[in-house]
Amino acid sequence: MDGLQLEEVSMRFDLPGGSHVQALEGVSLNLKAGELLSVLGPSGCGKTTLLNIVAGFLAPTSGQIVLNGHSISGPDAERGMVFQQGALFEWMSVRDNVGFGPRMKGAPNASTTTLVNHLLDIVGLGDFKDKAIYELSGGMQQRVALARCLANEPDVILMDEPLGALDALTREKMQALVLKLWKETGKTIILITHSVEEALLLGERLIVMAPRPGRIHKEYRLPFAEIGVETDLREVKKHPDFAPKRDEILSMIWDMEEEIMGRTEDAA
Repeated sequence: MDGLQLEEVSMRFDLPGGSHVQALEGVSLNLKAGELLSVLGPSGCGKTTLLNIVAGFLAPTSGQIVLNGHSISGPDAERGMVFQQGALFEWMSVRDNVGFGPRMKGAPNASTTTLVNHLLDIVGLGDFKDKAIYELSGGMQQRVALARCLANEPDVILMDEPLGALDALTREKMQALVLKLWKETGKTIILITHSVEEALLLGERLIVMAPRPGRIHKEYRLPFAEIGVETDLREVKKHPDFAPKRDEILSMIWDMEEEIMGRTEDAA
């Protein structure tokens, strides 16, 4: 079966002294190939833990992740990760960063060059191929990170707060780029964010997670990502359903934060 399935995924971290933290409990989700999912929730709800399990960086305590019919047991090129900071090779040029994965797989130089040039044109960096990473702005570095991820031709792209460190204008441009890449490549994308607006703009599907233990609290199916492919994102925010959904989710997360604070105060 094509797509990504999370089947009753739980994660428990054992601590010294016999205590433990139940980071996730019973998370189940079925993503069809090509779907775009954004994940929201208060701090400590297990968003990044969940992403690291899908990436294969962590093995769940129980449950499993199935991609295209086979169980995930570790990192693999079929799943690409884009981090908050680009995690780029500073000593390499833009061109060499993007072509690193294909070269490691033994791809011919000619095909790698063609692929790299194509991807850099897509992300708007065609004129920066030979620049050093340190010569680029933060937004440009994230564009390189996206291109490098795509060069490995993953089935699933995982994004952990990839736009969180950018200024507002650059972030908006990158949000539009994410939607463009999603539509043009047909990749399945899971994006973690703390911004409710960003989750609404970039989530064809959106899940809100609740903490202690981390679990799916509510799921939404939204029209805004599809609209944003063809429409300026500032116009998308004027959609009559956008502000009410934003306020609903903000209130939901705020209530969770208040509950967490209440628990902390009671424990003290």
